[in-house]
Amino acid sequence: MRLWRGSMSLERWIDRMGNLHGRFEGMDPSAGTLLIGSHLDTVVDAGIFDGSLGIISALSALKVLKTTGMLGKLKRPVEVIAFSDEEGVRFQSTFLGSAAIAGILPVSALQISDKGGVTVQESLKEHSIEITEESLLQLKYDPKSVWGYVEVHIEQGPLLEWVGFPLGVVKGIAGQTRLKVLVKGSQGHAGTVPMALRKDPMAAAAELIILLERLCKNPKDFLSYDGQCNDSTIESLSSSLVCTVGEISTWPSASNVIPGQVTFTVDIRAMNDMGREAVIYELSKQIYQICDRRSVSCIIERKHDANAVVCDSELSSQLKFAANAALKRMTGEIQDEVPTLMSGAGHDAMAISRLTKVGMLFVRCRGGISHSPAEHVLDDDVWAAGLAILAFLETHL
Repeated sequence: MRLWRGSMSLERWIDRMGNLHGRFEGMDPSAGTLLIGSHLDTVVDAGIFDGSLGIISALSALKVLKTTGMLGKLKRPVEVIAFSDEEGVRFQSTFLGSAAIAGILPVSALQISDKGGVTVQESLKEHSIEITEESLLQLKYDPKSVWGYVEVHIEQGPLLEWVGFPLGVVKGIAGQTRLKVLVKGSQGHAGTVPMALRKDPMAAAAELIILLERLCKNPKDFLSYDGQCNDSTIESLSSSLVCTVGEISTWPSASNVIPGQVTFTVDIRAMNDMGREAVIYELSKQIYQICDRRSVSCIIERKHDANAVVCDSELSSQLKFAANAALKRMTGEIQDEVPTLMSGAGHDAMAISRLTKVGMLFVRCRGGISHSPAEHVLDDDVWAAGLAILAFLETHL
């Protein structure tokens, strides 16, 4: 990336988890550092804006300050970080890069393997990055050395386009749990085993997936009102709960064979952490009941958990002011108030919130489409995002 290599007086390095850093010390190197970041990785068959837009916006803003002679007047250090492996596609464990910086990535994560049996540690070594348990622990930033974290990201949803606004301030990020469900039955010949005698994990998996959809569409029909699920919890789930089966595989996966086992993933997200746990409990209970009735076995493995995050009110106010300033700079007019919205998607800010206060700015994307080649952001909206970060940085001069 040219911006990293440009003459911006940035100290640049790649750490032991593959995160790419660019740092300017500012007038007071001992002051708390402002971190600005997002991720470089993406999903299979993806677009070009998810993650990378936030990095480009930050670097572009710093380049403007350099060009105008103002970079040296930043009163605190500013560090841009392009995080590695936020999506978790390969190793089914999200936020590897940002979690390492936050100090919440367990050393056991180095031994997580992909479908080919390659571990995180081995993958890094293939790219000439040597990491040990000790060096992983050393990646953690001292919370006292960090002032805050800001992330720009495409919305990945349709709300900003619906209200006709290019930018929005994020007030919080939904909590998330990822499950892996393994259903084992009896493998057999498709033509010779009578239907009544089958222990078919595929049919069982189909029923489990339909159960998940029913539960997540109507949680109030499944969850009891007790000490864990009160009216506010059910109300929050009704407006924010989303559940997805994004991956399914069978063995031996032949058209004339009753499968011996079926594996599928479950992604559960909600703004209310207690409600999300109640959903997982109810789902797990009913999964085991269905599997028992169908004479198949089930194993449910929790692969990832992240609690909901509330963005810092001070940072959110500053970002709202910066977004308004950017839009005024573009149009010459005072705009309507920048909308505030929740994020159903997970972001590196979730991991970094364990290190310092966080704030996020969303950028409108066409049709709310993301994780797709159709992902698109208008040039003017890219401009608005860059100007907003510039205006935010100018408050630190």
